[in-house]
Amino acid sequence: MSLEEARECLVNLEKDCVLRNVKAALDEGIPASKIILDSLSKAMEEIGRLYESGDYFIAELIEAASIFKEAMRILEPKLREEASRMKAVKRARIVIGTVKGDVHDIGKTLVAIMLQAAGHEVIDLGVDVSVEKFIEAVEKYKPDIVGMSALLTTTARYMKTVIDELTRRGLRSRVKVIVGGAATTPEFAKEIGADGWAPNAIEAVKLVEKLMEVQA
Repeated sequence: MSLEEARECLVNLEKDCVLRNVKAALDEGIPASKIILDSLSKAMEEIGRLYESGDYFIAELIEAASIFKEAMRILEPKLREEASRMKAVKRARIVIGTVKGDVHDIGKTLVAIMLQAAGHEVIDLGVDVSVEKFIEAVEKYKPDIVGMSALLTTTARYMKTVIDELTRRGLRSRVKVIVGGAATTPEFAKEIGADGWAPNAIEAVKLVEKLMEVQA
C-alpha cells in the first residue's frame, strides 16, 4: 500500500521512493490529509524515536525534514482544497508559533496551512518563539486565538510561561489559547490553563471553528 511504503521510505530517508508513493496515493484518491497524518507524520515520529535512541543523528533529522518538505510541496495544493471545504463559522485571526527552545516547525506549519485554507488569518511567528514575541504579537495584531506548539517535553512547560505573562499583562481575557505538539496532552492543556488542545492539524481547524462558534 502506498501509505505504508511512503512511511517506510521516509524512515529510511529514501526521497525518490517517498515522492513516488505520495503521488501514487493521491492517484488512488487518498486525501492529502490522510497521507500526512497516517504516513508521513508517523514516519517523522519514528525518526524522532530513532534520534532519541542514538540510531539517528542531526544529519538524518535534517535529511528527513527536507524530504518531508518536498512531499508537502506535492500535497499542499490538495491540502488547501480539502481545508477550503471546511467552511469557517467566523473568520479568526490567529497568532501561532513553536515555543522558545524548540525549533520543530513541521506540525506547526501544517496547522497554519490548514487554518489559512479554511479561511482564517494566520500570523506565523515561526519557531523558538519567546514570551516577549508572543506578547508583542498579541498587542500588535489583537488576535482571537494564540496557538502554541512543542515537540519536546523540556519546552512544553514554556507554554505556561506565556499564558501566565498574558494574564499578568491583562491580555489573557482577550484571547483564546490553544496548544498542540507531541509533548502535549488534553490533561496538560487543562493544567496550564489553555482553552483547548488538538492532536493534529485537522483537529486544530475543528477546535478553532468550535471556539469561534462560541464567540459568534
